[in-house]
Amino acid sequence: MLLAGDIGGTKTVLAVFSTEAGPHTPLVEATFPSGRYRQLEAIVREFLAQHSLQVDRACFGVAGPVVAGSAQITNLPWVMDETSLKQTFGWRSAKLLNDLESIAYAVPILEPGDIHTLNAGQAVPHGNIAVIAPGTGLGEAFLTWEGTRYRAHASEGGHASFAPATDLEIGLLIYLHERLEGGHVSFERVCSGLGIPNIYKYLKESRHAEEPAWLAEQLAHASDATPVIVNSALGKTEQCDLTVATLTTFVGILAGETGNLALKVLATGGVYLGGGIPPRIIPSLEDPEFLEIFRDKGRFHGMLANMPMHVILNHKAALLGAAAYGLSR
Repeated sequence: MLLAGDIGGTKTVLAVFSTEAGPHTPLVEATFPSGRYRQLEAIVREFLAQHSLQVDRACFGVAGPVVAGSAQITNLPWVMDETSLKQTFGWRSAKLLNDLESIAYAVPILEPGDIHTLNAGQAVPHGNIAVIAPGTGLGEAFLTWEGTRYRAHASEGGHASFAPATDLEIGLLIYLHERLEGGHVSFERVCSGLGIPNIYKYLKESRHAEEPAWLAEQLAHASDATPVIVNSALGKTEQCDLTVATLTTFVGILAGETGNLALKVLATGGVYLGGGIPPRIIPSLEDPEFLEIFRDKGRFHGMLANMPMHVILNHKAALLGAAAYGLSR
């Protein structure tokens, strides 16, 4: 049996899977607050002590880069190592995957209810697949066909330099370049949960957009400004022009970078939007302008128009992907 996990700075989800039941059906599952533990091993010990299942291997998706079998979680002092985990628990194997790599491994086995289709397109059999995931940060990955199955490839593409495509976005780049330490403006700074407040501040300060008093009060008491801004923009709370403009700008930037990634990996097999934000803003993604900006790549407009595009609705995709990878090896 396999122990699989989705390891993040806020929470850690662990589950046990069997070859017979498959990656869609965990035998047991539990969620732990990551910050209360000094290391992953402590959570694993507690979890395994609660259940009598005998695990002989493990696979974890982790929120951070994995280099030579080792990883450190973003926003946590944990350092994890495949060899150390294997030896500590006596497993025959232990694998660490970047969280976007893990989500990518879920893509080939997603079920109809796990996705929302934005563009049906015409997928090329065994074509490359792009995965972009705006959540707290911006993750990017892709899959290539290896003859019998897909292989996922991690990247840190979210930290590539922001490339503005409109006058407004050029202004946003200049605004952030002048305010960020070192001056480097990555796509993550404008295309993630971290980025939405940056767009909001730019529109408010540089475009002199009006901030209603009720919105200022909500933001002043919010630990995270992004849900406040997005909920207002979508009309889930009181709506205003400033939040609508913020979300519209974010969606345009996301569309442009999704098109960039699709071109770079030649995603003829499809494009998948994961992370926490896309499922919450589907009405905005269904606006025809989103796909038009995605396709606005000059002579390659037609190729991008044929690429299928889907939103991943399954919020446990990283766990599913870790389980799929671990059970297939």
